[in-house]
Amino acid sequence: MTETEHYTDAYASTHGRFTVVPAAYVLLRRGDEVLLQLRRGTGYYDEHWAFGAAGHVEAGESLPAGAAREALEELGVEVAPDALELLTLMHRTDGSGRPIEQRFDVFFQVREWSGEARIIEAQKAAALEWFALDALPEPVVPHERQVLEALRDGRLAPVSLFGFTEASNAGQ
Repeated sequence: MTETEHYTDAYASTHGRFTVVPAAYVLLRRGDEVLLQLRRGTGYYDEHWAFGAAGHVEAGESLPAGAAREALEELGVEVAPDALELLTLMHRTDGSGRPIEQRFDVFFQVREWSGEARIIEAQKAAALEWFALDALPEPVVPHERQVLEALRDGRLAPVSLFGFTEASNAGQ
């Protein structure tokens, strides 16, 4: 396939099993503290603490651009894409085999931004608070807790797995 060739719509429509949902997560850092939001009204892990900003990467948008957009939309802070530090890429599933549950979550941290972090989407978040990594609140969204604890313990791998069976996690 040359640089100018593309998959046809007919070909693409027969390959839906390859759907992967990419998401970017942004963790604001202040020393050993992290900024977490309390989810509410989203229908997904409501009343759980989560990274300050996260969301799906839009079609045609790069991961860093999507992360910076989410930080602005959810926290009201401007993040330069080149200020984002990659923490881990998480391959995540719920085990159902449904294409929508095959996910790549890319976790970033950032130590420099412009503006004061605040709740922008009040219909989706009930609180925004700083926590020390060794004093995380309860409950935290499970796959996000895995990243936070590995970060705290200095054992965060470049690629993380979540939701796969023990056999498929061998070597993790």
